[in-house]
Amino acid sequence: MKISLRHIAIIPDGNRRWGRSHGYLARPWEAYREGVARFREVSEAAWEFKIPYFTFWAASENNLKKRRRVEMDFLLTLLKEELERELNSGVFEKYNVRLSVVGRWRTILKRRKDVIGLIDTIEKKTRNFKTHRLTVLLGYDGQEEMLEAVESLRKSKTSATGTALTNALWTGELPPVDLVIRTGGEPHWSAGFLMWHTANSQLYFPDVLWPEFDHKEFQKALADYGKRERRFGK
Repeated sequence: MKISLRHIAIIPDGNRRWGRSHGYLARPWEAYREGVARFREVSEAAWEFKIPYFTFWAASENNLKKRRRVEMDFLLTLLKEELERELNSGVFEKYNVRLSVVGRWRTILKRRKDVIGLIDTIEKKTRNFKTHRLTVLLGYDGQEEMLEAVESLRKSKTSATGTALTNALWTGELPPVDLVIRTGGEPHWSAGFLMWHTANSQLYFPDVLWPEFDHKEFQKALADYGKRERRFGK
């Protein structure tokens, strides 16, 4: 499949709903293990399809702060396992992928020096890889990102041009998003998700929960995008 698509972003909704429907009633967060497997499958599919930029919203700032300690411990252990797997598998070298983790994760996860150190290690190891860019949004809130960018321009007395605002964003190095996929069957936005970069994006809301969104579903999303005519407001 040949797709002319530079930047795809995913909001992986439905993990907990999937968990409850599959018997994880007391610990629905166990479903995130299946969700991580889908992230691995879909991100590698994106690189196989030669999509340069892949952005994945792992968790919002509010989402991380409101979780119970037992759930956070599980999720951070899962995150550490996946980071170690990615680091040791050679997948970043194979696809020439640079990893960037964006958001207020460093402050929120300050007690987990092991996770912070692992993220720093992978970012440093991959910083010169240029073919693909994997951006993981962790402790991310689009409204906070925009407010901080505007405040930065105000303090520096910089004119609020499009270029200046883009450069002030946490995600300023990323190009506009061509396609946003939000799983879960509920077509809505959250926390101003990448509001600047998604001004002209195509949107896709499949009626499947994230742990069900496999390689085949991803191909369906790309095929749907390929049929659309992008007018950019014209």
